[in-house]
Amino acid sequence: MFNPTDIIDVMAKNIKKTKNPFGINTKHLNTWWETEDLKEEGEYLLFTGLMYQMIPYIEVVTSRMEQFEDKKISNYTSFGKYIPSGISSLVMDKLISRDEKDMSIEVLKNIVWLLKKSNVDFYYRPDLDMYSGILLYDLGDVKYFKEHANYVASILRANKVQKIITVDPHTTYALKVLYPKYVYTSFEVVTYLELLQLQGNETKEVVLHDPCFYGRYLDLSDCPRDLLKQIGVNVVDIQRNGKFTHCCGGPAESLSPKLAGEIRKNRIPQLTKNGNLIITMCPICYANLKKETSNIQDMANFLKDVLIN
Repeated sequence: MFNPTDIIDVMAKNIKKTKNPFGINTKHLNTWWETEDLKEEGEYLLFTGLMYQMIPYIEVVTSRMEQFEDKKISNYTSFGKYIPSGISSLVMDKLISRDEKDMSIEVLKNIVWLLKKSNVDFYYRPDLDMYSGILLYDLGDVKYFKEHANYVASILRANKVQKIITVDPHTTYALKVLYPKYVYTSFEVVTYLELLQLQGNETKEVVLHDPCFYGRYLDLSDCPRDLLKQIGVNVVDIQRNGKFTHCCGGPAESLSPKLAGEIRKNRIPQLTKNGNLIITMCPICYANLKKETSNIQDMANFLKDVLIN
């Protein structure tokens, strides 16, 4: 395991400088919307929290961490905060494949497609789409989380944002639960899944991996099941689902890829027992679980595939 203090120091430095954990210029990181026809005004602000956009970078960093975990070189992790963000960004970009970036972009584009199909009145402004700071909180750095969350909340307040659509469980939990508690700012926060109105006659069976935040803390396990039922898809419930879901292991990767792998390997047999397609609703869950199986798909991609075929 890496020293948590070292990881937090590097992350906090990057977030202070570029407002995301990897020290990447946000304009470079967040480009998915440029080819989309999106309104700049509406009832709900679509807020991605940059989680899907960061997945290719998370995979690159954690794969390198896995090579060095528990070795002497891991003692020098703290020196990462002295590397100029521009250099680290260039290095990571060289290591990320086009396919990995395209996957993250595809999910967000499909979420937009689904929202439009459901006639949801939403808008998108890239200048208002920011990282929530959730990983700082997860790692116990409440001080820097509050500082960053206050920055994000102040910009949203200044732009009179009241209603927000989120696309992942981590950002949803941050905005819905943590922001009111730590920066005394409340928004009406709903996941895109809660707003979809779809119809279909599919006859597939799938397995649903409930993310920890949706299953345990936000009481949203019924929502995706109801949504899949609307289009005729049957969810085969497995051992450890809903409020009793089993963590995929992904959130542990920032400190110990080895531990994350052990947790993942415990979860996979539960998901693959019946051989059904595994559906996820979280970019971190998807990225971690696909290391063990290719029979897995993000919810947004699955829904669009079913509806257009």
